[in-house]
Amino acid sequence: MIKVTLPDGSVREFSQGVTPMDVAKNISEGFARNVISANYNDTTIETSSPLTTDGKLTLYTWNDKEGKKAFWHSTSHVMAQTLEEMYSGIKLTLGPAIDNGFYYDVDFGDNKITDADFKKIEDRVLEISREKHEFKMRAVTKAEALDKYKDNEYKTELISNLEDGTITFCDHATFTDLCRGGHIPNTGIIKAVKIMSIAGAYWRGDEKNKQLTRVYGTSFPKQKDLTDYLELLEEAKRRDHRKLGKELDLFHFSPRVGQGLPLWLPKGAALRDRLEQFLKKAQKKAGYEQVVTPHIGQKELYVTSGHYAKYGADSFQPITTPAEGEEFLLKPMNCPHHCEIYNSRPWSYKDLPKRYAEFGTVYRYEQSGELHGLTRVRGFTQDDAHIFCMPDQLDAEFKNVIDLVLYVFGSLGFENFTAQVSVRDLNNPDKYIGSVENWEKAENAIISAAKDKGLNYVIESGEAAFYGPKLDFMVKDALGRSWQLGTIQVDYNLPERFELSYKGADDKLHRPVMIHRAPFGSMERFIAILLEHTAGNFPLWLMPEQAIILSLSEKYEKYAKKVLDLLEIHEIRALIDNRNETIGKKIREAEMQKMPFMLIVGEEEEKNGTISVRRNGQEGKGNITVTIEEFSKIVNEEISKTLKQF
Repeated sequence: MIKVTLPDGSVREFSQGVTPMDVAKNISEGFARNVISANYNDTTIETSSPLTTDGKLTLYTWNDKEGKKAFWHSTSHVMAQTLEEMYSGIKLTLGPAIDNGFYYDVDFGDNKITDADFKKIEDRVLEISREKHEFKMRAVTKAEALDKYKDNEYKTELISNLEDGTITFCDHATFTDLCRGGHIPNTGIIKAVKIMSIAGAYWRGDEKNKQLTRVYGTSFPKQKDLTDYLELLEEAKRRDHRKLGKELDLFHFSPRVGQGLPLWLPKGAALRDRLEQFLKKAQKKAGYEQVVTPHIGQKELYVTSGHYAKYGADSFQPITTPAEGEEFLLKPMNCPHHCEIYNSRPWSYKDLPKRYAEFGTVYRYEQSGELHGLTRVRGFTQDDAHIFCMPDQLDAEFKNVIDLVLYVFGSLGFENFTAQVSVRDLNNPDKYIGSVENWEKAENAIISAAKDKGLNYVIESGEAAFYGPKLDFMVKDALGRSWQLGTIQVDYNLPERFELSYKGADDKLHRPVMIHRAPFGSMERFIAILLEHTAGNFPLWLMPEQAIILSLSEKYEKYAKKVLDLLEIHEIRALIDNRNETIGKKIREAEMQKMPFMLIVGEEEEKNGTISVRRNGQEGKGNITVTIEEFSKIVNEEISKTLKQF
C-alpha cells in the first residue's frame, strides 16, 4: 500500500500502481470526469501514470493553470500530426503550451502555409480529436531516439543533449513525438480549436540559425469558450493602448528618436503630470522627501550595487569620456543613487526612517522584438522611493507602503487583485546576492506584513529580485487579464554593499534596512494598462479635459467663453468646440475623444444662464439643464466617489 496526500492535507491509502485518475474516481466520479492532468511529488505526470511510492498528488481540471497547460500542449501534438499529414517532408521541432494557447515551430522546407490553410488544419485537428486517441508515454533509449529522428536535425540536436534513460516519446493515433510528458487523458476532450497566426522564429531563438515557421493556435473544451475568447480578443483590440493613445493624442513613437522611446504629447504629458501630483500629494502626507538624481552614473556605481554584473551585458553600452578609463552608464535603476544620497551625511537613529521619493527615468536596452507600445520600452519613468529604516521600524514602514499601494489602486478603479510574495529559488542560490540569514529575515518580514494586513496572497518561488524578496500586486483588468502593478521590496543587501550606517542609541554604528517601492511601477506601463482597463474612460479626476462646451451656432460663442471662464473658476478642465459643424457631429466626435461631459449651449441656455449637460455613454438618456454651480457640484460628487482619501 502507498499513502497519497491530497492538497487539503488528507491522506488516502491505495495499492501500488494506482493512477491519478483512479484517485480522482475515489474522490468523486463527477470530479474525475473533469480531471485532465496531474502532479505527483512536484513532477508533472500523466493521469494514467502508476504511483508506486508515497507522495503528494495534485489533480488539475481545465480551471487550473496547469490543467490548461496540459490541454494546450496536447493540442499542439494533434496539430503537429495534422501538419505532417498535410505537408509532406516537414520537420517538427518544439511545440510548447504558452499563455492562452500553444505553438509549434516547423521547418516547412519547400511547402508553403498561409492563412487560407487555417480552416483545413482546424477541421482535421477536430476530426482527429473526435476519435478519442489516448496519449501514451514510453521510455526509449538514446540510440532508438536518434534513429527515429535521423532525418530531423532539430530533434537530433535536442536528443544529443539528453542522457540515456531520461528520454521519452508520446504516442497518440499514428503520431509519435519526443516529449517529457504532461498531457490530457485523450484527444476527445478537445472540442474547439483555432489557428491564430503564423510567424517567423529562429531555431533555438538564435538569429544565426535557420528561420522556422511558428504556427500559433489555441483550443478549448467547449465551443462557447472559444467564441467567448475570440470576442475577448476583439474587445482587447478595441482597447489596445497603442490605438487609444493615437486616437486620444497622448503619445507618439518616432523612428528618428528611436525604438522604445515614447514622446508624450500635451494631453499625455498632462495626464502623466496629474498622476505624479496625485502620488506626490499622498507621499508628502506619508513623510516622503522628494529628490532628483541624474540620468547617468559612473560604471563603478552600478558595479557596487550589483546591477552591472546582473544587467550590464544586456543594457546600453558604457559611455566613454575624454578622460582615459572613465565610463558612465545610462541609469538602469534609481536605488544606487538614493543610497549615495543617504550616504551624503551621517545619521542617528533619531533621524530614521528616511524616505526618499523620485519620479526617475531609467534606461534598459530591451531587444527590438520585445518592445511593445508603452508596456515594454527602453526609457521609462519609475515612481520610485526608498525607505531607510531601523530593523524594528521595518514592519510598520512596510505596512504603510501597502496602505499607499491600496490607496492608488482604489482611486484608479483597480479593485480585483491578489498579492504575490516573490521569494528566492532555493535551488539556484547563485542568482542572488547577500547572506541566507538576511534573505530569511526579509522574506519573513514580507509574509508577516501581508498576513497582518489581511491580503489575499500567494508565495511564488524564484520571482524575487536579485537583491531581495518582494511583494508584487497582481491586478486583473476589465478583460480579466492579470498584470503585475505595484511592488514593495525588502533589501538587506544594498545597505551592506554601500556601507550605509546610522548611529544607534548605544552610540554604535548599525546597518539600516532598505525598502524599495513603486506603486505605479513604470509610468509608461501603468498608463498603458490603465488605458486598456478603462478603454480611455479614465476616472473623472484624471481626465485631461472633463468637459467640452458645444455651441449650437456661432451666435453663442461669447456665452460659451463665459461658461469656460466660470468652469475654470470652479477648477473644472474644459474646452470649447465652436466649429461650424452640426451639433450631432460635434457630439459624436466628443464621444470618440472620451469627453466625460458635453455641455451644450444655445438660446435657452444663454437666456437662463444655464448649460445642457450630456454624459458620455448615456446616448441621450438623463440629459439635464443646470447652472454652472450645480454642474460643479455634480463633478465634485463624482470625483469624491472615486478619488479616495489618504
